Amino acid sequence: MELNISLSPDILFYIGSFPLTNTFIWTVAISLFLIFIFVFVGQRLKDKPSKLQNFIELLLEESYSFVESITGPGKKAKRLFPLVATMFIFILASNLAVYIPGQSAITLDSGGGPLSVFRAVMSDYGLVLVMTLITVVTIQVVAIAVSGPFKYIGRFINFKNPLSFFLGLMDLIGEIAKIVSLSFRLFGNIFAGEVLGMVMLFLVPFFVPLPFLFLGLLTAVVQAFVFAVLTLVFISMASEVELEEAK
Repeated sequence: MELNISLSPDILFYIGSFPLTNTFIWTVAISLFLIFIFVFVGQRLKDKPSKLQNFIELLLEESYSFVESITGPGKKAKRLFPLVATMFIFILASNLAVYIPGQSAITLDSGGGPLSVFRAVMSDYGLVLVMTLITVVTIQVVAIAVSGPFKYIGRFINFKNPLSFFLGLMDLIGEIAKIVSLSFRLFGNIFAGEVLGMVMLFLVPFFVPLPFLFLGLLTAVVQAFVFAVLTLVFISMASEVELEEAK
């Protein structure tokens, strides 16, 4: 029996020339599930809420309160909340979905051996990179909207003196580094947790892997929170560039 660990997701089959991977299947399934839950609850709001409505209302209320604690109450919180909450809920649901029992037993014969139909969504660096790019592009758009295009460019390209040029270059490198730091933190932790769980389950099945599974469960929750919070903080900081320059 072999332990097959692949950095890239497995291609299950093709629709025309479009490859369908196991992480893509999970992404679609989780997205449809979340859409169904929120639409279902939204169309059946009651004065005496059900347990599901109570849970969703509590989740959204606490999330919005947390956003306000970072940005302050007002328009900024209302504008940032949909993006931050969507990222948090989707990443959290994707990470927790890995722990649904029995999914590893669902395989597809590709001719080269059985392939698991489901795999941790956030272990696909392509998807994590896309989410990171959404965050980084939003940061730049907000910074341009607040400070204007010329002041924005002036942050990175400043020939007044060698020190200003050097600091501008460091700012540019820092913006690019956000892509690496955000994406690698989420991808690396989830992928490492998945591999560690597989290795321990392969080497010593039954009770020994349980502590590692609980550790992976904690990591799944923490990484969803960290990604959403960093997104919130970075965008909030970008919207305050003009205020800092004015002081």
